[in-house]
Amino acid sequence: MTALVPPGVYAPQEDTELLAGALSDEPLPPGAEVLDVGTGSGALALEAARRGSRVTAVDVSWSAVWAARLNARLAGLPVRIRHGNLFEPVREETFDLILANPPYVPAPDGHRRPPRGAARAWDAGGDGRLVVDRICREAPGLLRPGGVLLLVQSALSGPDLTVGQLRAAGLKAAVTRRRRIALGPVLRGRERWLRERGLLSAADDKEELVVVRAELPV
Repeated sequence: MTALVPPGVYAPQEDTELLAGALSDEPLPPGAEVLDVGTGSGALALEAARRGSRVTAVDVSWSAVWAARLNARLAGLPVRIRHGNLFEPVREETFDLILANPPYVPAPDGHRRPPRGAARAWDAGGDGRLVVDRICREAPGLLRPGGVLLLVQSALSGPDLTVGQLRAAGLKAAVTRRRRIALGPVLRGRERWLRERGLLSAADDKEELVVVRAELPV
């Protein structure tokens, strides 16, 4: 999963790898319509394109859009890459698969996302759900019958809430993958705050990442 990642663009990490593994399990027919929302450097979009899917990638960051376009060109893969906020560029379309690696890290500075800069790729309000909740509300309407949403997030930002919201929207949803990883620099920098809020126990020195899979019944 090699990609050029300029400053300010989210680099593929353990969450990207976990979601790529979930993608590899999906039985996609050639020509399936795939949406990678919050594409970053385009790593997941390229993985889907390698399987013969028709891929659209979206990111709110122009730096990410240009990075993804460059990586797609270098890989020789046809990926349609759009600039926009989550699903805004594809409101009138539907997909067989939606991939989402959204910002999901709880942040101590209230319920607003950073307007710019690298932190926009991970900070997501006090509970880490500012973007995840939007995806849960909006993604079901963009899925075709039998379509699947694969979303990766931290256990710190309430995957049970994600599953519950998606089930309430009529999807069959469950956590299908888990991985525990060492705390990265962002979480280490706010470790005390996380422990004070009860999001991280006094004895826990790792973060759990999960993939939520949700399917719209046929």
